[in-house]
Amino acid sequence: MSRVGRLLNTTAEVWRATTEDDGGGGQSTTWALQSTQRARLSQPSARERQAADQSSADLTHIVYLTPGVDVRRKDELRRDGLVLEVTATFEPSEPGTYLRADCTARQPTS
Repeated sequence: MSRVGRLLNTTAEVWRATTEDDGGGGQSTTWALQSTQRARLSQPSARERQAADQSSADLTHIVYLTPGVDVRRKDELRRDGLVLEVTATFEPSEPGTYLRADCTARQPTS
């Protein structure tokens, strides 16, 4: 278990979109469950929100995950009706500690 494993106090489902041609010149997008991961959801600090505002980005949640999990930009993390779109992922300066996903909340489409 990673060093932050005991702090990951909930789980989140990782969903990923796939786009396929529909045969009529358009495309259809479907979401597929990739995995369920241990996680910790937290609110960004005032400083983090200000930095996001200055770079014209929305930042509503920070999610910490086990290091090495397959979570990518534009994936969705879902938990109890909350849908978070991953805007970026980061590893700390010491590899293998945790994976941080900066996310924006959005209303689910279904």
